[in-house]
Amino acid sequence: MIAPAQSPRVPRARVQRRPVHGVLLLDKPLGLSSNDALQKAKWLLRAEKAGHTGTLDPLATGVLPLCFGAATKFSQLHLEADKTYETTVRLGIKTTTADAEGEVIEQRPVTCTAGQVVEVLDRFMGSLAQVPPMYSALKKGGKALYEYARAGQTVEREARHVVIHDLELLDMQLESDAPFLRLRVSCSKGTYIRTLGEDIAEALGCGGHLSALRRVATGPFDASACVTLEDLTAMDEPQREARLMPVQCLLPDHTTVTLDSENSGRFLSGVRRRGDWPDLDRVSVFGENPAALLGSAHVKAGELIPGRLLSPLEIQQILERSPVNQPVLAQQA
Repeated sequence: MIAPAQSPRVPRARVQRRPVHGVLLLDKPLGLSSNDALQKAKWLLRAEKAGHTGTLDPLATGVLPLCFGAATKFSQLHLEADKTYETTVRLGIKTTTADAEGEVIEQRPVTCTAGQVVEVLDRFMGSLAQVPPMYSALKKGGKALYEYARAGQTVEREARHVVIHDLELLDMQLESDAPFLRLRVSCSKGTYIRTLGEDIAEALGCGGHLSALRRVATGPFDASACVTLEDLTAMDEPQREARLMPVQCLLPDHTTVTLDSENSGRFLSGVRRRGDWPDLDRVSVFGENPAALLGSAHVKAGELIPGRLLSPLEIQQILERSPVNQPVLAQQA
């Protein structure tokens, strides 16, 4: 018997990677994981190195800052940033995952009034102790919680301290076939909006789950400045590069210190510099000539102590690429 002829394999085109430095504000699409979105943007920019500043669920859309090259050194700082979300809580139906991706586990009638909704929302303002959901990436015993959940196991989780800065009721429908609340939530890092929505619905006596979630702001970054993957794909390479923000946009609350050429070189070598600066916890350090970000630092007892530093090669590459090299200066020390 003669085996059927095999069609020739078409080799995949290899992407020639290159150094790219800066921050891309991506409007993450529905249904895509944060890492998948990152990898698509990385491929489109042909970037050598990339990372993001905290995940969004596949169900969620909105602001996802992506860091490239030297910006990855400061991405951890942005994990501390406050976030703002707009979300829809479907009342009366509980799911396994507290969102629309899970299986329905309970249905109850919605009998609450508009006045009760306002009263309950007031109770969720300020400092809260929130128990992370089982369907989350937090680890216990070396395994992610969602691994236990998929195996039908529930493990004990410690409550986490979070802060709800603002909780605004944008819209509600209590008497329809699909009753819902639409909320705008401004909160501290680590807040699970799925858990918040589920807890609010439980306090209303009907239970519920998130049917939609969109992050509209994170730290200083707003959804109005974001680009979609669809638009990014349609751009040519110079247009994509033009969407990159400079690395120092990740340091908006840092006080700026500028060093002359001699002190810049020593600072980049990790050597502390002395000056008449006050004590400062967060400093962004720039060179004077050429004007370029050197890294982060803090000041104690008149000493400028290096933190995360760019390499001379990274600085050279940034200076060669406009407009990413334009300094964004914070408060001058």
